Amino acid sequence: MAELRWNPLIKDWVMIASHRQGRPQMPKDWCPFCPGSGKVPDSFDVLKYDNDFPALSQNPPVPDDVANDFFKTAESYGKCEVILYSSDHTVTLPQLPAFHIRKIVDLWTQRFVELSKDEKIKYIFIFENRGEVVGVTMPHPHGQIYGYSFIPKRIETELLSCGEHYKKTGKCLICDLTKEETAEKKRIITENEHFIVYLPFFNEYPYGTYVVSKSHKQNIAELSDGEKDSLAQILRDITGAYDCLFDKQFPYMMCMYQNPVNSEDVKEFYHFRIVFYPPLRAANNQKFNASSETGAWAHCNPTAPEEKAEELRQALKKFKS
Repeated sequence: MAELRWNPLIKDWVMIASHRQGRPQMPKDWCPFCPGSGKVPDSFDVLKYDNDFPALSQNPPVPDDVANDFFKTAESYGKCEVILYSSDHTVTLPQLPAFHIRKIVDLWTQRFVELSKDEKIKYIFIFENRGEVVGVTMPHPHGQIYGYSFIPKRIETELLSCGEHYKKTGKCLICDLTKEETAEKKRIITENEHFIVYLPFFNEYPYGTYVVSKSHKQNIAELSDGEKDSLAQILRDITGAYDCLFDKQFPYMMCMYQNPVNSEDVKEFYHFRIVFYPPLRAANNQKFNASSETGAWAHCNPTAPEEKAEELRQALKKFKS
């Protein structure tokens, strides 16, 4: 079964993908993403790999006969891709040199542009899940890309807020947020010529960070060569800081926010950024999204962003030393 089902309470689509339950457990001594597996080339730096068990497909099956006048279904149209960061099975993002991460940035850009050509795709979500605590079963360094045939509710809400702010002030909400964080300085972790990293004032996760373009760009394809170099470097810096925080590989969810495609023009008020959602609140303590967060979308951060920002600044110094 692979289809979309409409949730009328929050006006959003839910992906039903029961076929993914049949994914096999990989043998410990074999990885499909490693050269020699027969699944990938014998040599590569970075690589796009079509997901073997996609939740979305450009040739989706007909939805099951379960809809009626009340319950709505739709085809699970879209695309699910895996982005392999390296042919090395054990390397992680902060262990890669910046020039190699730039190759990942270029591949993200290429896939964003290519997927945008499919007029049925409305939103392209680039992300990485890292660590067993967030459900990763494949340790080989990789991220993913989902091309949705709809605009997810979180993105829709952000677009509404950013649009309202622009109508009221004539300014970009993310630009104004970054301006305020820059003025306060307390929650800034690091910055370079083109990007800045900070824990936002309203942070939901203890160590969650925003990686924000200093210039107003709406997607990764609009970045210049210099900006892409800066993005590669700052991604290496912040993930390195995370790993130095507790001297171990730090789990996180890394999410890239960009404008919708094949939809209304939001160039004036939507702003490119990458957000890290790390599930740890201490070295051996997880921050769970429990009843308040899950049932009411009412987040509670048990830590002060200003204190965690200082911890991350010290971890970054350690990474760079």
